[in-house]
Amino acid sequence: MTARIYVPGDAAAVALGADKVAKAFADAFAARGLDVQIVRNGSRGMFWLEPLVEVVTPFGRRVGYGPVKPRDVDALIDGGLLEGRSGPLYLDNVEKIPFFAKQERFTFKRVGITDPVSLDDYLAHGGYKGLERAIAIGPSETVEQVFESGLRGRGGAGFPTGIKWRTVAACAPGKKYIVCNADEGDSGTFADRMIMEGDPFQLIEGMTIAGVAVGADKGYVYCRSEYPHAVAAMNKAVAAARKAGYLGSRIAGSEYDFDMEIRVGAGAYVCGEETSLLESLEGRRGLVRAKPPLPAHKGLFGKPTVINNVISLASVPFIMAEGAKAYADVGFGRSRGTMPIQLAGNVKYGGLYEIAFGVTLGELVEEIGGGTFTGRPVRAVQVGGPLGAYFPRELFDTPFDYEAFAKKDGLIGHGGIVVFDDSVDMAKQARFAMEFCSVESCGKCTPCRIGSTRGVEVMDKIIAGVEREKNLAILEDLSHTMKLGSLCALGGFTPYPVMSALTHFPEDFGRGSVPLAAE
Repeated sequence: MTARIYVPGDAAAVALGADKVAKAFADAFAARGLDVQIVRNGSRGMFWLEPLVEVVTPFGRRVGYGPVKPRDVDALIDGGLLEGRSGPLYLDNVEKIPFFAKQERFTFKRVGITDPVSLDDYLAHGGYKGLERAIAIGPSETVEQVFESGLRGRGGAGFPTGIKWRTVAACAPGKKYIVCNADEGDSGTFADRMIMEGDPFQLIEGMTIAGVAVGADKGYVYCRSEYPHAVAAMNKAVAAARKAGYLGSRIAGSEYDFDMEIRVGAGAYVCGEETSLLESLEGRRGLVRAKPPLPAHKGLFGKPTVINNVISLASVPFIMAEGAKAYADVGFGRSRGTMPIQLAGNVKYGGLYEIAFGVTLGELVEEIGGGTFTGRPVRAVQVGGPLGAYFPRELFDTPFDYEAFAKKDGLIGHGGIVVFDDSVDMAKQARFAMEFCSVESCGKCTPCRIGSTRGVEVMDKIIAGVEREKNLAILEDLSHTMKLGSLCALGGFTPYPVMSALTHFPEDFGRGSVPLAAE
């Protein structure tokens, strides 16, 4: 029997040396004449342990070692790694590590376990059961299952997925499209990438189910150019699914047709906005479209289109396989199911943590994340990407829930949490938000295009101490104008980080007893 070890091919693990570790193992096994299969799996999401190497022992147990460096390989093999012996870097069963054991893995249940581009492995671990059920119950009941699950958009807006699907399904028969928004550009986010690299067939299955449900026969994944590993994994998986009859004509032996392809964006943050994404997908500059019409009525190439985020679509196979109730039974308030929360920035235990809605922000940062990497006190966290609000410690009792965050003038967004210790200058962070908006604006609307540029100028004056109160009043007025007057969320949400920083950390803006560092 061929021995098997797992060395992640996930981009985060690769950035930490996983490719070199895999090569070192391959060379060492060859030198010893050992027959060992090296599987490049997805990351388990515990980045401080990467590269995390797992081995299936002769007794069928799967144990881990990490973080492994190339120089550790010979000693690990000689010390009994293939038998799962304890020793340096030994972690035993990685699924019992507290960070992992307390998770509720619905969407990420296969990530790190299977060979991402092996269809046989996917099927052996419950893959395509959701599609089988969708075909069995039919389009209308499939749409209702997604609606009853309570699944909401995981890309940031939190709009009910079932309502989008109902709208497109109700359009007259004809050409319709499924578009997956994989333009994951928010700082501190990597859940989409981890699914595409670690379990690409799940996204393919979710898109196929969506196609069956609404009557679409073509799908596109719009992926950011900064994700070459994800693009490669998706293309391999699409080819394998098509060869096996899960894409193309009469999918899985049914009466339905559905095929898909991967398209790569050119690197514009604003193309994460759905109408700008459609413009780019059609071959034009990524400018935001005015609404109405909504994409559900007139989307890609003017046809009815379902546009969902990667995690939204990847959640559908679980819902269909296990039933809407199994998904809806966990969560908090109107936020049902689980959320893959991404812990990044100055945090001790960075990585992906999937759990039901309702966990508090403080639990995520202090207990699960372990506080700051530097060991200094946490001062602020930004939730929801570069356009998300900054929350101080006083708001750490806020449950992770769309409505709870909205009540505190915050956004969950894509579930990214970036941690800052007490050395952060919040005035500089507010300036960064304005600068980010000015650089990434598509330029179509005045409040975003001009407002963000003026915002940078005003912040420079505030930081320099020039007519501070006068300029703070201008900053507040400018933020109000951008929030209410911008065409899309880029300009409309930029005031969230700016005003939250001013509200919760006024001393960094020269209000209060603590002066700015610049003074």
